Amino acid sequence: MGSTSRVALVTGGTVGIGAAISEALLAAGYRVAANYGHNIEAAHRFEARTGIKTFAWNVADLQACRDGIASVQAALGPVEVLVNNAGITRDAMLHKMTEWQWREVIDVDLSGCFNMCRSVIEGMRERHFGRIVNVSSVNGLSGQAGQTNYAAAKAGLIGLTKSLALEGAARNITANAIAPGYTDTAMVAGLSPEVMAQVLKSVPCGRLATPAEIARGVVFLVADGAGYINGATLSINGGKYLA
Repeated sequence: MGSTSRVALVTGGTVGIGAAISEALLAAGYRVAANYGHNIEAAHRFEARTGIKTFAWNVADLQACRDGIASVQAALGPVEVLVNNAGITRDAMLHKMTEWQWREVIDVDLSGCFNMCRSVIEGMRERHFGRIVNVSSVNGLSGQAGQTNYAAAKAGLIGLTKSLALEGAARNITANAIAPGYTDTAMVAGLSPEVMAQVLKSVPCGRLATPAEIARGVVFLVADGAGYINGATLSINGGKYLA
């Protein structure tokens, strides 16, 4: 079975890095579904521009994930490729961080990945095929002041990925992570000029990544021929952090 018959689902798949991943998978021949949380206007623009079907649900809600995936599968077929890209930031120094800021980031960025994986893993095991890519972050590897919640969630994704890789390997299910560096998206565009200057100074190649550069890593990892890459974390950060 080739990629042209595989269904790929991307969470947070209508804007930023997620949109680039959705479009790259479509170009590679996958039938793509893009999940989004609340920005219906952006989702409608994305669907009109790309033809990719969009589906709204909150990844932090396990039952919503199950219901949403059922809708995707009714429209397109079994989900064989899952990209957990949905994520949020609620930045604050720890001594000022509220419980809400902590919990919301953990619920979406980490528990959302569990909810999605849990909702597709049984089907992947039955079909003896699956490709899961979890989008972590350079800051999950290096840490970042003001992001204890985000860095904890993104580091947690890597541990989840490694463990899931061990569980799925015998059934031809791979789980890998990518750890993007600072990328030219709306989230990064919100940084102050002073912070942006510091970011660019810290990146050896002196620029932000493009979303398409991040997406290439995902397309590589989910390919049928990538079955021997499992439990890996692919850093795409311009040399900012080497581990």
